[in-house]
Amino acid sequence: MTVTDVGPRDGLQNEVVALEPAVRAELARRLAAAGVPRVEAASFVDPRRVPQMAGAEEVAAALDGAAEYSGLVLNLKGYERLAATTLARVNVTLAATEEFSRRNANRSLAEALAGAEEIVRAAALPVTATLSVCFGCPFEGRVDPGRVAELAGRLADAGAGELVLADTIGVATPRQVARLVERVSILGVPVGGHFHDTRHTGVANAWAAVEAGASLLDASVGGIGGCPFAPRATGNVATEDVVYLLHGERVETGIDLGALIEVAEWLAGLLGRELPGRVYRAGPFPA
Repeated sequence: MTVTDVGPRDGLQNEVVALEPAVRAELARRLAAAGVPRVEAASFVDPRRVPQMAGAEEVAAALDGAAEYSGLVLNLKGYERLAATTLARVNVTLAATEEFSRRNANRSLAEALAGAEEIVRAAALPVTATLSVCFGCPFEGRVDPGRVAELAGRLADAGAGELVLADTIGVATPRQVARLVERVSILGVPVGGHFHDTRHTGVANAWAAVEAGASLLDASVGGIGGCPFAPRATGNVATEDVVYLLHGERVETGIDLGALIEVAEWLAGLLGRELPGRVYRAGPFPA
């Protein structure tokens, strides 16, 4: 199981205070040192819209080689910025609904899809394509799984090496997750899940995805995060909570849970508050 910690990007983008690039890079390096195999370190978006992600190039320049570091892009300009850095993977994101696409990417769904396909075809780096609001949209309600599968198919046909299904506002339940993972898996591309714990179903959904055949999971250290363009969308499922579950079920991740908890504790001190994650507060338990 490949676990990607998205804390330095998806986690910090929803914080009120914008941390300096050097601090965000330090968080990414600490996660890598804990054995997290992949870290989403930066977002190459307009800093006027997401000021917390300003200085993405500075973050990338301060990273080491201890993990596969990736960056998120919404358009070709963002990809070109990322491609000029040393980051090893690009994460292309596409909303599954019209209204969310307009509010998040300032483009229609058709325009955003065409742009995502263009990036996937042009990329000289491994590409992960993430479909946001796969299970529910704050503006359009429930999302048709058939639409998600169709969009996933378009991205797979364009050459995306991985497909990640995101529950951006935390409305999914395990059976819905399992069915969509199984449906998208027939495309023959590795499938993953990105879950938010808004309604306390994040860990259950992560396990449902694993049982349905997912080989990738996104999570955020300490459970920080949320989408600034989705009302009341609280944090991602905590990385240490997901790792505790996986290790308890004898699923290998290569992550040192104790070291990961220390990163969450460090981040809590940095942000000056208790984080939503549970395992970093309760501690691990002997297997």
